[in-house]
Amino acid sequence: MADKRTALYETHVNAGAKMVPFGGWEMPVQYSSIKEEHRAVREHAGLFDVSHMGEAFVEGKGALETLQTVMTNDVSKLAVGKAQYSVMCNENGGTIDDLLVYRLGVERYFVVPNAANRDKDIQWIQKHANDKTVITDVSDDYSLLALQGPDAEQIAERIFGEAVKTLRFFEATERDFQEEPVIVSRSGYTGEDGFELYVKNSVVESLWNEILDTDIEGLRPCGLGARDTLRLEARLPLYGQELTDSISPLEAKLGFAVKVNKEAPFIGQSLLQKEKETGPKRLLVGVELTGKGIPRTDYPVYNTDGVEIGVVTSGTQSPTLGKNIGLMLIDRAYSEVGTAVVVGVRKRMVEGNVVATPFYKR
Repeated sequence: MADKRTALYETHVNAGAKMVPFGGWEMPVQYSSIKEEHRAVREHAGLFDVSHMGEAFVEGKGALETLQTVMTNDVSKLAVGKAQYSVMCNENGGTIDDLLVYRLGVERYFVVPNAANRDKDIQWIQKHANDKTVITDVSDDYSLLALQGPDAEQIAERIFGEAVKTLRFFEATERDFQEEPVIVSRSGYTGEDGFELYVKNSVVESLWNEILDTDIEGLRPCGLGARDTLRLEARLPLYGQELTDSISPLEAKLGFAVKVNKEAPFIGQSLLQKEKETGPKRLLVGVELTGKGIPRTDYPVYNTDGVEIGVVTSGTQSPTLGKNIGLMLIDRAYSEVGTAVVVGVRKRMVEGNVVATPFYKR
């Protein structure tokens, strides 16, 4: 099956972006270089097309109850205009996906699943929905732009007005752009300040061009390569690597989004309660290699006696820090900061240490 294309596909190709398959989509991995785009977001601003993500409205008198059943976080605490990071788990406490839940109205919620999971996620919510809930998959009608970096607020204000300045992190407002509604959310996946813009496909190209035409020095379009190095420095998990159906959110240290004692029962709750009491057997921790080599996904991790204790989930050479860093899921006994480990980098054994995360804080 051919990879899908976002509404901005031609725009990227015409701008000289390098396109690659990602999560069933043909997406821009870079325009110039990953390091340049990474630096633009850390120092100025970058604009990403992340329209491969899914979107669905969950509405009606039963919407809250439905979401409480499938989400590990407590959706009842969500005020109108706020967003919440949450996880959906299977009956075994493994992760189906991590996603954002917005409350846009009294009985109106907006859910954002990851690209490769969007059909699976929406079907899961539908399967567990009560009959007073209306679920509308709008993934094919909406695009998603991420405007990220220290200058993002200045750019967003020029297009959407002063109202965006009052938004705090994980707050959203609905604005108009060319007579179409845009959900403007102060959120992102880079460790920087920024906005995520949910916009109809019909006007996304105009919005993309209007943002890039603002005369803000240092703003540039960015691809998924920089998005990955940025999110890794900020220790933000990627589904399929830090989270899978066999990795629990507690192992991934996402306990803040898992309310095991919330009154409304949720799928996987009893197993996660037990895991919280006993402590996870494995934990996701940061690693910095002191020897030469980059820790890459699926590289084995050993203790200093050569016993395998886990696996690298993500790794890169950090453009901001100039160090070879990664995340690894390892036996809890070795998870303390400062613990010496050895990573199998191809055929070599490279020394490193468990380090505190996030690797980068703004």
